[in-house]
Amino acid sequence: MTTAEKILAELQTLPEAQAREVLDFVAFLKSRLQRNKPTQQDVSVFDRFVAVYEGHFNRDELYDRKVIR
Repeated sequence: MTTAEKILAELQTLPEAQAREVLDFVAFLKSRLQRNKPTQQDVSVFDRFVAVYEGHFNRDELYDRKVIR
């Protein structure tokens, strides 16, 4: 028996009010998944700045700027 089948079997034993609560919880879980997915805008911003990175990182150069002094 799959997880979905087990959930359905349990759900069918609940009164209507509790079944609606389960449905609300499923909607909440789905919305949380959608919030965690990167959007196309997030990816495009990342792609713009990846092009700036040349493959090396010098921490001394990072802190040796007039703005930081």
